[in-house]
Amino acid sequence: MQTQQSESWNEQDILLKLKGGEEPAFGKLYVHYSEMIYARLLRLLKDTDVADEIIQDLFLKIWEKREQINTTQSFKSYLYTIAENLVYDHFRKVARDRKLQEKFRRITTELYTHTEEDLLSKESKEIIDKAIATLSPQRKTAFILCKVEGRSYDEAAEIMGVSASTVSNHLVKANVSIREYLNKSKDLLPVLLVVALTGCI
Repeated sequence: MQTQQSESWNEQDILLKLKGGEEPAFGKLYVHYSEMIYARLLRLLKDTDVADEIIQDLFLKIWEKREQINTTQSFKSYLYTIAENLVYDHFRKVARDRKLQEKFRRITTELYTHTEEDLLSKESKEIIDKAIATLSPQRKTAFILCKVEGRSYDEAAEIMGVSASTVSNHLVKANVSIREYLNKSKDLLPVLLVVALTGCI
């Protein structure tokens, strides 16, 4: 499998397509690099949840800053540099206030799972529902299973009949789409929901 992949692998061409906004190119890079970087993150962090968050944040940054990528330099080194910076940021935040971080995680999770009006107003829920409705069927399913129902990547993969890596890839793209949708709103709450989205993944 690896031999087959390397034979058709033209990284510079893929990066040029990524810079042009082609999602298949983004998907190829994610599949090619995510597992090796995730393994390194897991060795450093000893926490699967945090490693999942950072790998998603890493590739979200890659997509958002795709036009700035230098195709003549090592993309692998570029990825590792960003990943290491995200790890340092994580440890700084934890050291600053671990309790506050845990409280924030609980609150952002409740934004998706709690149904009472005092936590999520009808208007706010409609904004999120509209954002989710803009997703393609596969991305919407992955997002609802993992972010709304709280299922693991493996559980979602089994339900969807795909790999856990594919589920993770769908979530990266879903997060980008929802973030772009919510950023169009001038209200404060959607901005906070954007933070929740990036934090929960």
